[in-house]
Amino acid sequence: MATSNPSSQGAFVPQAAASLTCSFSSFLIHNDSNTLVCVHRYRQRMHAEKRQSPISCSASTPGSSKDGKILLECAKGNKVSRPPVWLMRQAGRYMAAFREYSDKYKFRDRSENPEIAVELSLQPWRAFGTDGVIMFSDILTPLPAIGVEFDILKGKGPTFEKPIRSKASVDAVLTVDQFNPEQDLRFVRETLTSLKREIGNHSTLLGFVGCPWTLAAYTMEGGGSKELKHTKSIMFSEPSILHALLEKLADVVGAYACFQIESGAEVVQFFDSWAHHLSPAQYAEFSIPYTARSADIVRKKHPNTPIIFFANGGAGKMEMVRDRLSSRFNIFGLDWSTDMADARKLFGNDVVLQGNVDPLVLLGSEKYIKAAVRNACSQAGQGHHILNVGHGVIQTTPESAVALFCEEARSFVYEKGGLLV
Repeated sequence: MATSNPSSQGAFVPQAAASLTCSFSSFLIHNDSNTLVCVHRYRQRMHAEKRQSPISCSASTPGSSKDGKILLECAKGNKVSRPPVWLMRQAGRYMAAFREYSDKYKFRDRSENPEIAVELSLQPWRAFGTDGVIMFSDILTPLPAIGVEFDILKGKGPTFEKPIRSKASVDAVLTVDQFNPEQDLRFVRETLTSLKREIGNHSTLLGFVGCPWTLAAYTMEGGGSKELKHTKSIMFSEPSILHALLEKLADVVGAYACFQIESGAEVVQFFDSWAHHLSPAQYAEFSIPYTARSADIVRKKHPNTPIIFFANGGAGKMEMVRDRLSSRFNIFGLDWSTDMADARKLFGNDVVLQGNVDPLVLLGSEKYIKAAVRNACSQAGQGHHILNVGHGVIQTTPESAVALFCEEARSFVYEKGGLLV
């Protein structure tokens, strides 16, 4: 793409992007020096044609606002005609259209520019007709707003130049009273506001946050880690440092989730991506209480907004999750290692469960994908289930497999007396 100096293009600034539609023809990105430059979009939309629903897949397009909000209705505990469907990491590098951006621009250059973030968020909805559109972003996004800088490097993942490993570094992290998302995370509001307008009544808009434990571990490790040596060293020698950081993060996560709701998110998912690094006893001390504290903030301010809890590595901790979080979350996402039938028995018939097909199933045959979808939906029972994968979609997944996954969910229709399969 050719770049040009913004001064030669007139006053084209992020605030002006609030009027985004699917037919916009240019967008802003940050270059490496954080200077805004105007970049001609990689494809033009037709302006002359009357705008149609952007969903284009072989399955039927949702024909009414009621069907379009089926995920929101299910999340609220209302009975629905079929399991709504979306996928974790549905906006990702497995899509050729996504790679046209990710091959050229760094992660934060995409996620922190509303026009690019909106485009990437909408791609899987247009392609597969998902019942949920989740904002393209990252769980680490709010950290710079509290003084914790990071970057996400292609092929390496998150990196922190100054990991938090001492009382002094924890003290330097801003408190929730100093957290100003309206000023420092304005791009999140613009992204969500634009997405809400784009999808209208045709889908449900999801936001998301990282749970305090997962965020704390990232900041202490300084990036990704298989063993959490730094975090666990602090945990087992100076746990007060970890607890102090978790307290700050819990309040900020709650406030950030509220900010997303106030910006247009209809459902918010809490990701505890590194739950698998903790034993049940460690989880009870270092994760659950702080996730509960964040959720309480949301429940108090937005009691009618459904929130989802998902723990990667939650198997073996499900009873604790049920006992400690059932009054705080509306939906419980299951990772692929959890048996759906066992989870249904544990949580009961009236709790909404989400998941939990192994994402690697999408590398398999059409027959196996269909069977996996139907097995998950059958075990989850009628009316209180959102179909999803049990972890994020991986890069080598064929787009046709994701399309089939979504189509199979739409074909799994509930009947009053049983399942019409």
